[in-house]
Amino acid sequence: MLASFSDTVRLSLHILAATIWVGGQITLAALVPILRRTPEAARDAARQFNRIAWPAFAVLVVTGFWNVAEEDDPSNAWQGVLGAKMAVVVLSGVAAFLHTRVKGRRAIAAWGAIAGASAITAVVLGVLLAG
Repeated sequence: MLASFSDTVRLSLHILAATIWVGGQITLAALVPILRRTPEAARDAARQFNRIAWPAFAVLVVTGFWNVAEEDDPSNAWQGVLGAKMAVVVLSGVAAFLHTRVKGRRAIAAWGAIAGASAITAVVLGVLLAG
């Protein structure tokens, strides 16, 4: 059976936003060694990414709530995984925000790593929730 139009829109938006938020972090992390060669390039790339990353994060949150609203009769296990996913989504957003605000290479690296790891964890938990 094919998904309904509403389900297709909802899930497509959620997945597209995740590819930007999570995939963008992975891509930028891979490019850091090259971008560091020119400090302006690293700063400019981060600013440009933020222009699309934060709207994508907002779409993830909205479509995430929409996904939950569409769930029929969730089990206790599903609700537990959902709670864990919500926690890592919040952590990902807070860590990404702090990553853009802190000073010092170690702090920047630490918050970036936390943001990326929690975003990837959210993807894995989302797949688990999808069944």
